[in-house]
Amino acid sequence: MAYDNSYQVPEYFYVDERAGTPRSFSLYHVKDSSVSYELCTNDYYQALDWETADNDSRQVGGSFVDSHENDRYFEFIRELSFPDGAGNVTGVTSPGFARVFKCSYVDRNGVDRNLRDGYAGTLNLRPLEKQTLKTFTEYMWQFTFFWPAKKKILETFSMERENAYQHTLLLALLTNKGADKCDLIEVVDWVFTVDKASGGVTKDFNHLYTIEARLVDGAPEECAE
Repeated sequence: MAYDNSYQVPEYFYVDERAGTPRSFSLYHVKDSSVSYELCTNDYYQALDWETADNDSRQVGGSFVDSHENDRYFEFIRELSFPDGAGNVTGVTSPGFARVFKCSYVDRNGVDRNLRDGYAGTLNLRPLEKQTLKTFTEYMWQFTFFWPAKKKILETFSMERENAYQHTLLLALLTNKGADKCDLIEVVDWVFTVDKASGGVTKDFNHLYTIEARLVDGAPEECAE
């Protein structure tokens, strides 16, 4: 799977509400001034003010089209204007979906998004169940700091402990070493744990083992030690 460019996640993985958008689009969360964590509020107009200020500060701003909300976030839809031929955008405009979390769902205040271990926020949605953590973990995967072509989720699974739920992403991370060299494949589990009482979420990034491999006539082959 590490070499399969058509594979990213298992079939049962979370699918974003905007995944079927027919055109190229941007999807992001409005963040604090340090860009460390995603903002949250339960007030629509506060969320709109933050998103408007964020739009005004962006290099490519957009015209307001509509807004949408669910039990997890407010979403503001804008038509973004791009110069011809910019990036992978096929037209001069592209939809942008900017979101602000509802604090009644999750509070990410104090999270360092650059870290793969440590505090990941507080889930406030009740009832707090295994599915709640699964949805949160797999949703946030969209915004993690890995090069998409080199990250694969082999499997995800949940478990319940006495005082917590856990959701694990089993990852394969591929590092190409160049022509005629063996590539490095790291197998990692990324474990997210939520305390049943407080809703506090922590994450632990654990290397399990590594494999050296390469493509031979288009087929993956493990390198001899």
